[in-house]
Amino acid sequence: MFKKGLVFAVIISISIMVKGQSHSDFRTIENKAFKEGEKLTFDVKYGFVTAGVAVMAVPRIRKISGRDVYNITFDVNSVPSFDWIYKVRDHYETYLDVAGLFPWRFEQHIREGSYSRDFSAFFDQRKGRAKTTGGEYKIPKYVNDIVSALYYARTLNFSKLKTGDYIQLQNFYKDSVYTLDVKYLGKDQETVPAGTFNCIVVEPIIKKGGLFKSEGSIYVWLTDDNLRIPIKVKTKVVIGSIDGVLTNYEGLAGKLTSKVK
Repeated sequence: MFKKGLVFAVIISISIMVKGQSHSDFRTIENKAFKEGEKLTFDVKYGFVTAGVAVMAVPRIRKISGRDVYNITFDVNSVPSFDWIYKVRDHYETYLDVAGLFPWRFEQHIREGSYSRDFSAFFDQRKGRAKTTGGEYKIPKYVNDIVSALYYARTLNFSKLKTGDYIQLQNFYKDSVYTLDVKYLGKDQETVPAGTFNCIVVEPIIKKGGLFKSEGSIYVWLTDDNLRIPIKVKTKVVIGSIDGVLTNYEGLAGKLTSKVK
C-alpha cells in the first residue's frame, strides 16, 4: 500500500511539473484587442465599384497541441456582378495561441481568375519546425503567418513610436522565414461606411506570402484605441488600388472609444 501510494504521488508530481512547464515554456501576452465572436465585414472596392466582400472573424476557440487557440478566418469573395470580370474566392485560416498570440497552423487557398494557390503549414512551436506539404523547415520561436501577424500587431503599444519607426516581426511562408517590418506612419482620421474613426496608420512591408495574389504595398488604418480594429486596408496594384472599408462589426472585446461618429 505504501509503495502504491508513493508511485501515485510521484506520478501526480510529474504531471504537475509537466503542466507547469507546458505553460511556462511560452510567452503570455495581454490581449484587450479581440476575442472569440468578433466579426468584421468589409466592402472591397476597386475605384468606385464594389467588387467584393471580405470577412475577418474569430468564430471559435479550439485545441491544438494541447493549447487553446483562436480559430481565425479571413474570406474574400467577389460579388456576383463582378465575377464575370474577375472572380475571387480567397480563404485564409490561422490558429492563434490564446495565451501567447503565436500561430500553430496556417492555411491559404487563393482562387483569383484562372490563378490558384494553396499552402498550409503546421508550426511546431515547441520544436521550432514548420511542417508543410513541401517539407519541414526550421523556424524561430513565435514566427507568424500574415494573418496571425495582423492580430498580434493589434495588441502592440504604438504610443511611443515616432512616424517612420518600425516594428520587426518574422513571417514564414512556403519554405523560408522572411522579415516582416511594420512601419508606423502616424495618426489620421478616416471615414468608412461603419463610421468616422481616429486611427493609427501602418504599412506592413511584406516580402512573401501576402494577402491576395499581389505582393504590392499595403496600408492599414487601425482604430486608435485598445481594439486596434482595421477599418481600412489599401492595397496598391498595377493599375490603381483596391480598398477594403469596414461596413459592419460585432462581438468586439470592448468599447470603440476612437469612433467620432
